[in-house]
Amino acid sequence: MGESEKQRLAEDATREKNWKRWGPYLSERQWGTVREDYSVDGQAWRHFPFEHAHLRAYRWGEDGIAGFCDREGRLCLAPAFWNGADPIIKERLFGLNGEQGNHGEDCKEHYYYLDSTPTHTYSKALYKYPQREFPYEQLRQENAKRGLKDPEFELSDTDAFDENRYFDIHIEYAKGSPNDLLMRLTITNRGPDTAPIAVLPKLWFRNTWIWGCEHEGCSLKPSIQFNKPNTLDLEREGLGPFHFAAGTASDGTEPVIGIAENETASKALYGVDNYTPYTKDSFHRWIIDRDENAVMQRKGKGTLAMARYELEIPAGQSVTVPVRLYAASETPDEIHGHSFDQTFATAQTQAEQFWNDTLTPEVEEETRELQRNAYAGLLWTKQFYHYSVHDWLKGDSDVAHAPPARKQGRNRNWEHLFNKDILSMPDKWEYPWYAAWDTAFHMLPFAEVDPDFAKSQLLLFLREWYMHPNGQLPAYEWALDDVNPPTHAWACWEVYIQGRDRGEPDIDFLKRAFSKLLINFTWWVNRKDPQGRNLFGGGFLGLDNIGLFDRSKPLPGGAVLNQADGTAWMAFYCSKMLSIALELAHTDKTYSDLASKFFEHFMSICEAANHLTHGGLWDEQDGFYYDEIEYPDGSRTPLRVRSVVGLLPIIASLSLPQETLDELPGFRKRMDWYLNNRKDITRFVEALPSSSTGQTRLLALPNRERLTRLLSYLFDENEFLSPFGIRSLSRIHESHPYSTSINGDSFELRYCPGDSDTYLFGGNSNWRGPIWFPVNYLLIEALDRYHKAYGDSFQIEFPTGSGQYRTLEYCAQELRRRLTRLFKRNSDGRRPAQGPEPHKLDENEPPLFYEFFNPETGKGHGASHQTGWTALVATLVKEIHREKLQ
Repeated sequence: MGESEKQRLAEDATREKNWKRWGPYLSERQWGTVREDYSVDGQAWRHFPFEHAHLRAYRWGEDGIAGFCDREGRLCLAPAFWNGADPIIKERLFGLNGEQGNHGEDCKEHYYYLDSTPTHTYSKALYKYPQREFPYEQLRQENAKRGLKDPEFELSDTDAFDENRYFDIHIEYAKGSPNDLLMRLTITNRGPDTAPIAVLPKLWFRNTWIWGCEHEGCSLKPSIQFNKPNTLDLEREGLGPFHFAAGTASDGTEPVIGIAENETASKALYGVDNYTPYTKDSFHRWIIDRDENAVMQRKGKGTLAMARYELEIPAGQSVTVPVRLYAASETPDEIHGHSFDQTFATAQTQAEQFWNDTLTPEVEEETRELQRNAYAGLLWTKQFYHYSVHDWLKGDSDVAHAPPARKQGRNRNWEHLFNKDILSMPDKWEYPWYAAWDTAFHMLPFAEVDPDFAKSQLLLFLREWYMHPNGQLPAYEWALDDVNPPTHAWACWEVYIQGRDRGEPDIDFLKRAFSKLLINFTWWVNRKDPQGRNLFGGGFLGLDNIGLFDRSKPLPGGAVLNQADGTAWMAFYCSKMLSIALELAHTDKTYSDLASKFFEHFMSICEAANHLTHGGLWDEQDGFYYDEIEYPDGSRTPLRVRSVVGLLPIIASLSLPQETLDELPGFRKRMDWYLNNRKDITRFVEALPSSSTGQTRLLALPNRERLTRLLSYLFDENEFLSPFGIRSLSRIHESHPYSTSINGDSFELRYCPGDSDTYLFGGNSNWRGPIWFPVNYLLIEALDRYHKAYGDSFQIEFPTGSGQYRTLEYCAQELRRRLTRLFKRNSDGRRPAQGPEPHKLDENEPPLFYEFFNPETGKGHGASHQTGWTALVATLVKEIHREKLQ
């Protein structure tokens, strides 16, 4: 790890220096979110559409293009642009809302995260801006014509980038000190002719003064006012005095600065007189309409400012624009010039040093760049997230009055929830809100570059202002009550293990997490196993439309759904709680009793899933686990859908090293008694010493024989195994769709490898075929556990039917290679994730880390910057080359 960055991380962790006070915490979309929705019917997309974003003051956050803000989202800095043709300034990324897109919400821009250090001392992004008018209306209309079975109409399908008539805009940030933030914009004309562009660095305070907030720590309205030429003074209670300085562009262009107010343009929106003539849209009139009276210039005070650089850039040439935001107490000796450039040079050098020491050594350059891009996206997708359900439910005086119906509507049972933190987002445009199980997967690659952040994020979700008093973790803002898979204990354990392997075991972290996880585990047992038989439901469990119907909704006639994945997730949860309890018992023997509790609970869940007499979820004829519908009369109907639902029991396994058992004789005695006296339960559960070494006891939901049968499906290219990883639904359902009837209602499910062809869960997600990184990662991890227990003597046909028998270690590594292949250039020079279509832009563009992938072509789908769990590719690369690291 680069020594300078390592030192900064240590200083920030101890609060010696607040290096993470400023970062890329600005959302890319605040409009259309639940937080900003004050409608009667809860239709967030309609209540606050994109068309209102440049006119209305936000309540709970802000947005911009590749912007920075402080950790409480008080003061924001971001670039804006105007190409001389657009009807509005390009201040934020455009996309279709969930009702406009033919596959749900969808960003229609080209942007990339290129680099960042964990303290964001150096960060870099790229935005591509067309020189002709941005085709807002064409994108809306063309997508409106398309249905679920049609591809999405993208920006690159228009003429926006024809003849390379666009600008490459590199947006860079560097820090001279914790409160000295430099922004450098480099605009390159990629087109054949000289082209105009207005470059508009923008600085503003989040509006906290009109809502009647009681928790913003600011009783006075903040201010931005002129100082000397091209310099502004900024003041906000709790933040301290700051200065903003706009420098001379590299072509000699001097900026002109205007000031306005971050206030709603009430006249334009509602026909009501404006509170101030200098509203949020003033800069559009100043820049586009050339109205010099639209903003304050050279004198005045406001809360929003913009520096205007009017540039004419020749073909193939670049112009650089420098601006600086710094605390009065950390004023640099020289604002711009050599000092500015040297700060960037030092920051870049230290970033290179950090990544050279962090990335997997001795691998080809393309692989190192892949890792670096994945980490960059992960770090850039941190966001200031603010949501107080109590305040949101009651509304804010007359400014954002909450309708009475809200008290009976969305999230009404979560009044305790108060979020005001920097959180790891799935995607800052499409998902600018957290999802609990997404966060768990984000933290694995995060722990490799910033372990303190990873641990603090996991603990945060267990705090009393996040976790419900009943023990449930919040799902996501659209429905906090929804149920995500219980992966939190796994993530805590994995992050702890990473630290232990580095020689830094954080027992205090593990204890803090475990104490709260006990509460969450109890909630699962009490709420999701209503009949107390260790057969769990839970709803859609993050897998959205993988079922025939919405598994979150009650079945007619009092029937219940016993879920193979719900039961497997709970066995998996038990296995991680058992691992944690055993680890803590090394230093505190009282945890040994809890370990025994989770051992017995694990065995009971495994027995419920497996036991034929009591209607387990195992189908002996097919050799697969299925969901089943259980009717009030006790009859059961298995849903014979071959999907990852039936493969997830594979992940419910753990190894107990002999040395652990030797150190805990009390636990071992209780475990041995159970295994010797409960043969009825252990018959179909793997609970025997390793056949290869005798030194490790393997506990697993499927025994060896059932595991072998499951793996024959997993590694069958006609079923789950694809060139790029494991499909979420067997390809057998392409030729053999599954259908059934429940109380007269017919349902059908067929293989769908790309975007969803059903509106179930909004049509913006699809688990009926595509490759998803989270379940692939868990399956790979499980294969490693089985290999360590069974050894080289256990070999499986891979691929099924090939006649080639491989160890499970080989199979795990091959799956890693296949997933990584999504981002590697093939013989045609294209990355499979880019899709097979010709690309109108630069073929050397960085990879995008999509939400899910077509298993036949590799094409990425869903959110294009889902750099949370797809950033697991960086961890996969490290695991592929782990022998070189040892």
